[in-house]
Amino acid sequence: MIIMINGAFGSGKTSAAEALQPLIANSMIYDPEEIGYMLRKLLPENCREERERTDDFQDIDLWKILTVKTAKEVKQKYNKHLIVPMTIYKEENFNYIYNGLKEIDQDIHHFCLTATEETIYHRLAKRGDEYGGWQYQQAPKCVEAFKDEQFQTHIITDHLETREIIEIILKKMNRRGWNLIDDCDF
Repeated sequence: MIIMINGAFGSGKTSAAEALQPLIANSMIYDPEEIGYMLRKLLPENCREERERTDDFQDIDLWKILTVKTAKEVKQKYNKHLIVPMTIYKEENFNYIYNGLKEIDQDIHHFCLTATEETIYHRLAKRGDEYGGWQYQQAPKCVEAFKDEQFQTHIITDHLETREIIEIILKKMNRRGWNLIDDCDF
């Protein structure tokens, strides 16, 4: 099983993934952001293609490729359910990664945590991000992009705590044939 938890920076993806992981036996968090950090360090800007020379490692073609290939190797070697928290709002990257992960494991579930820009800004400030910094600048693009139907299943998180988000995810998983919620105290 693979559970993708998508959403804007500050939407609660990492908190949700960290709270969900102990509730799902034989699972681990697989964070594609780590691959992006590696590529940013590994590939000097002057060796990247012109269109890859941005402030977003998701513009580096190898990022989406290695995200899928690494997930495949991790699944094969360690046989774990993957919980994947990552902001993936660019359609090409989302389709490539979602379809690639689906080839690895047909049992894939995508949840998109949505919130208003105001909520996102408040959460970014609360976690200590610099006002006007990169994550703030991404909020309008992400909020708009995640309205698209391709990013189903949407979970509106403006007035939800992490525990409530996890409960929604687990209930939706139960409806899809997983018996996950019986072991949880909510």
